[in-house]
Amino acid sequence: MNIALPIITLVVGLIGGFFIGVYYLRRQMTTMQNDPEMLQKVAKQMGYNLNSKQMQRAQQMMKNGNQPGRAPAAGKRQGRKGK
Repeated sequence: MNIALPIITLVVGLIGGFFIGVYYLRRQMTTMQNDPEMLQKVAKQMGYNLNSKQMQRAQQMMKNGNQPGRAPAAGKRQGRKGK
């Protein structure tokens, strides 16, 4: 019993931390898509300098990606007819 309690506490802490992290990240993504300055700041931190057209495209991609039940367009591929 002396070993079981710390292991159970560790597992519960890891699971709780994961769900808190997911919630925080989703909240940040939502605020980022509504705030162009924040999106521009993140892009500059990653080494990109976005113009206004690229910024609009990035915001649109983020809005479409956050809709439940919608598959991202980048993963779709059409098969070749020659095979």
